[in-house]
Amino acid sequence: MSDDLLFVTIYQLKVTLQESKPPIWRRLQVRNDATLYQLHQTLQVAMGWTNSHLHQFAVASVYFGEPYPEEGFDVIDERQVNLGQIVRRVHDKFVYAYDFGDGWRHDVVVEEVLKPDPDVRYPICLAGRRHCPPEDVGGIWGYSRFLEAIADVDHPEHDHYLEWMGGSFDAKAFDLNEINRNLRRIR
Repeated sequence: MSDDLLFVTIYQLKVTLQESKPPIWRRLQVRNDATLYQLHQTLQVAMGWTNSHLHQFAVASVYFGEPYPEEGFDVIDERQVNLGQIVRRVHDKFVYAYDFGDGWRHDVVVEEVLKPDPDVRYPICLAGRRHCPPEDVGGIWGYSRFLEAIADVDHPEHDHYLEWMGGSFDAKAFDLNEINRNLRRIR
């Protein structure tokens, strides 16, 4: 085992988009020495977001993110904090918030703490369910309206939403191979 793996542990995380019914979730394995900024990048890819909005991590009442003090967004710099500094054990949890306008909040729970496999490149997505909602759809309530409209050809916004999405949207779609291909690009 290489020296850089001697003190590394792997956190298996379950990430669930709050209030999504049926649940939209991902199961990831991430190194404990990944910065929260690296975790943010991983979550963007795994969930299918486009990194177009502000985000933050909330651990109890402590907030981490990319500081913008001139905008009143003063948080602990996520580039200076590793995942292993905010969670250590199974069942530890925190919240990942993305796009404060739409209000996407994700529950992140440590399911397992593992030894690294030298044959695996981390981060990796192991499983998940359902397609991520489109950016700027209006939060979970807007997403419900969006799904209703695209499912009903007589809905007044049906054509508009399909055109906005480029012709189609499959809410049940989940492509594990595509997510892992994209995760390899950010390492």
